[in-house]
Amino acid sequence: MDGLPQKLVSATTTWCQRTLKAPISCVGVGLHTGRRASLTFRPAAVDHGIVFRRTDLGVDLRARFDSVVDTTLSTVLGLPQGGARIGTVEHVMAALVGCGIDNLVVEVDGPEVPILDGSAAPYVFLLDCAGSIEQDAPRSVIEIRRPVRITDGDAFVELRPANPGMTGLDMALSIDFAAAAIGRQALSLRLTPDSFRNELARARTFTLAEEIEQMRAAGLARGGSLDNAVVVDKARVLNPAGLRMPDEFARHKLLDAVGDLALAGAPLHGRFMAHRSGHGLNNRLLRALFADDSAWRETSMAPLAVAAA
Repeated sequence: MDGLPQKLVSATTTWCQRTLKAPISCVGVGLHTGRRASLTFRPAAVDHGIVFRRTDLGVDLRARFDSVVDTTLSTVLGLPQGGARIGTVEHVMAALVGCGIDNLVVEVDGPEVPILDGSAAPYVFLLDCAGSIEQDAPRSVIEIRRPVRITDGDAFVELRPANPGMTGLDMALSIDFAAAAIGRQALSLRLTPDSFRNELARARTFTLAEEIEQMRAAGLARGGSLDNAVVVDKARVLNPAGLRMPDEFARHKLLDAVGDLALAGAPLHGRFMAHRSGHGLNNRLLRALFADDSAWRETSMAPLAVAAA
């Protein structure tokens, strides 16, 4: 597959690739730029992979771990020589994984995708409205062969081989914040279309009230509001409607990890474990994985069962 590391090109598998039946669009605001942003999902051919297209610049950016140029509070794709960038792609990528979409063009008319409500649920809704179709080509899957771990102080991310007899991606993550409204939370699940939709998709991005002015001074979070983010002030959640689930913070961190790991270029088969992880550690994990040929291989096992269109 063109969008995967070269080792995967000769893949064969009985699991078929999928794309959308028809294009579909939405308009919103960029979380960090604060600019109006228009996004369109367009079906793509077999082996195309996921490509983000800056329609205002006529530039394509492949959704791969080695296209990531910044991980400051979001995952940003860009060209190695600078210039064209598309930010905050993690929620889009998570939704594509959750809906089992392999080939797609994601058109964006500026430097950032719409944040919508701060979760992946609106993107799942768009993909469901468009509908998906099975394509006449096999899907490649990346099997984790040996542990790969990245640490930063007490924070870590790790990929391990799957437990015997298990398929797919098992995920376990914990967080630990000084803010009493968040505290320490942990969540584990097997990533499937149902678990993504029911357990992760609606979890919103979050921030601490004390950090907002600092972020805006740095040119970030200019489009953030209580409509698209959970804001915490010590022991209080400032959103009038409160949380969507008690552990929404951990669920959103796991959602982010799903989106970041989707930049592997194919579904992962193994176990993911993390503590206090973020976009930077997630990206470093994929770079370390693919730098070691002994740590991964192609397999025909399926990590996600795709629902009928």
